Amino acid sequence: MNKEDKITVIKGVGEKTATTLSKLNIYTVGDLLMHYPSGYETYGDIVKIESLQEDDECIIEAKLVKMPKTVHIKGKSVTSCFVTDSSGQLEVTWFNMPFIRNNLYLGTRYLFRGKVGLKNNRRVIRQPKILDRNEYMKNKNKLMPIYPLTAGITNNAIKKAMTAALSEVEIDEIYPKEFVKKHKLGDLKKCLKAVHFPKSEEEFLEARKRLVFDEFYQFMSGIYKLKKEKNSIKSDFIFENTKVSDEIISEFEFELTEGQKKAISDIRADFKSGRVMSRLIQGDVGCGKTAVAIAAMAEVIENGAQAALMVPTQVLAKQHFDDVSRVLSSKGYKTVLLDGSMRVKEKREAYRAIEEGEADAIIGTHALIQEGVSFKRLGLCITDEQHRFGVRQRKELNLKGEKPHVLVMSATPIPRTLSLMLYGDLDISVIKQMPSNRKPIKNCVVNTSYRPSAYSFMEKEIKAGHQVYVICAMVEESENIEAENCIDYTETLRERFGMGIIVECVHGKMKTAEKDEILERFAEGLIDILVSTTVVEVGINVPNATVMLIENAERFGLATLHQLRGRIGRGDAQGYCIFMTPIRDAERVERLKTLNSSNDGFFIANEDLRQRGPGDVLGVRQSGEMQFKLADIYNDAEILKEVNLSIQENINSL
Repeated sequence: MNKEDKITVIKGVGEKTATTLSKLNIYTVGDLLMHYPSGYETYGDIVKIESLQEDDECIIEAKLVKMPKTVHIKGKSVTSCFVTDSSGQLEVTWFNMPFIRNNLYLGTRYLFRGKVGLKNNRRVIRQPKILDRNEYMKNKNKLMPIYPLTAGITNNAIKKAMTAALSEVEIDEIYPKEFVKKHKLGDLKKCLKAVHFPKSEEEFLEARKRLVFDEFYQFMSGIYKLKKEKNSIKSDFIFENTKVSDEIISEFEFELTEGQKKAISDIRADFKSGRVMSRLIQGDVGCGKTAVAIAAMAEVIENGAQAALMVPTQVLAKQHFDDVSRVLSSKGYKTVLLDGSMRVKEKREAYRAIEEGEADAIIGTHALIQEGVSFKRLGLCITDEQHRFGVRQRKELNLKGEKPHVLVMSATPIPRTLSLMLYGDLDISVIKQMPSNRKPIKNCVVNTSYRPSAYSFMEKEIKAGHQVYVICAMVEESENIEAENCIDYTETLRERFGMGIIVECVHGKMKTAEKDEILERFAEGLIDILVSTTVVEVGINVPNATVMLIENAERFGLATLHQLRGRIGRGDAQGYCIFMTPIRDAERVERLKTLNSSNDGFFIANEDLRQRGPGDVLGVRQSGEMQFKLADIYNDAEILKEVNLSIQENINSL
């Protein structure tokens, strides 16, 4: 069996299962092996009921003293019963599992595993797992993988397929022996086994280090190849400073900050240099990168070339189209929008305008790099939110023209030491100052007892004409993870606020058209509260949104929380961010309070890098800024530095 083989070569994986796995982008054996666990569960010691504290993850051995009863609340079934051990009594509850009654017998002792909560000041375990004693003894203290799933596939099914694949697949070493020895890299196949089924935390961390090294090496090799190409490319586009771009800058409704002025100056110097520009504009959310992009586009268009701007979502494409066309149309320039939702006739007309040079500025999603798009004279490629596009996608846009200038923009607050490596093929301009009209966000870190007050405050802001985001860590309820989920939360808020306040939900599992339709309605002010996962981290600009409530804030990295917070306070009104956590662990709450003390994304990114430890990678994986499968640029900064040095030493072989 080879990594390139179709997934159906694995025993027990038929066409039906293969179709389901394709929803997780698993098509080959190699894809399955790289479908890494999102976390691990462990069976610890059995504890007494009297010792349980709120938020404890525990295993108890208790006797069923009262048969379960099932009631229906809000359209869902709730099954509850009481159990006892020698130290006390406890209530256990299951949601939407009425059949659990058939598996329980009065007077019988069971092993229950779950998280302790409080109900009317009484301890309760919700959604506990009933463990088989033999299973418990066999797996005690082991790290058991929890995989990302989709409808139609179970965690056990993934584990079974993974076990079969790892026992048969042939995996060759990708580096020379000397290289493996020098960097103390573990055997590749053994490391894959250890990441999926680690025998200990130490074995997991060693194996993960090897696989993270591989991810970074592949990524950084691509970066250095681009850098090598960039340094040898002369430009056919030498653009002079124009009156039109100066006029546009003078007509902005705000005074440019020093950072914006410096970025525009850097771009103009690149345009005149005779070499192809490859520049990153890095700046915090709301620092005014779009204004810099518009000024650059105007300069290119006035010099007789076309400028293209590629963004990650259709909603953001439409918003940028509105902004850019409003500014450029007054100077007689035509702006065209190109995204995946357009009808065939609209798309055909856009293709024609782009190919014939009628379109001066082209705004779009990844639809810009599709086969049918042909530019007449593409002089500038801009990608917004660079980390959402891979190196390959950025290169594909560049190939649409004859050595066009390249400008990429990112609001991801990556520490400078890391950005110099991750964006090694680019010159970097940093915009540190915020426009004078942006009010700093007011923040608070609170526990769940504050929720009623938060709801009252949200209602007050909505009545004042503003809008609200609520961020949840999960899409739907999971028996493995205790966290608020956006589907159930949406129903809870609809009941709490009533018919007068419109509450909608958006998440990554929705179809793109459905998701974009809801985001557009929110942008137009037709939705009061948007409940969402981190899909709103980038790609939406709603100046009227003033409040963000982030549930289970402890489950996110600081940089991700800051990026989410950047969705509010984008207008003239004051913005408020509420970080809510059920965790009473002083150290973890203190970590969140970093966000109380600063709205500076770069400071927060450095704090995130300083505070994170290797233990974080055993839990649910943080939102990865560069879209790596396993690696995390903060947790794994030292590995990234090692990879960077190794590539520099072997630069000529790339």
